[in-house]
Amino acid sequence: MMINVSEWVWLNEHDSCTAEHLLEVSGLSPEEFDELVEIGVISPIESKPGIRRFQLNHVVTATTARRLRDDFELDLHGMALAMTLMQRIDMLQQELVAARARLPAGR
Repeated sequence: MMINVSEWVWLNEHDSCTAEHLLEVSGLSPEEFDELVEIGVISPIESKPGIRRFQLNHVVTATTARRLRDDFELDLHGMALAMTLMQRIDMLQQELVAARARLPAGR
């Protein structure tokens, strides 16, 4: 199998993509995607009539949501709840690492 390097994309918070792109690469339905946007799991960086742009790193978020839906047979609300809880856990882990970094050495 040969991989074409020109198809690689660096997923980061500096580049953006459209909602249509996120739907295409993630496999989410428009309703599922809109629910994730509504609850704040995925937030647009630009929202004009007819055009919504998102950070490119949301490809991972949307794909994770679809995998949760498929792997655990979650409905729309279950998927949204799981994603919200996963984001909260990530935030708490980051806070814990930052708090540990402020402790004096040897503790």
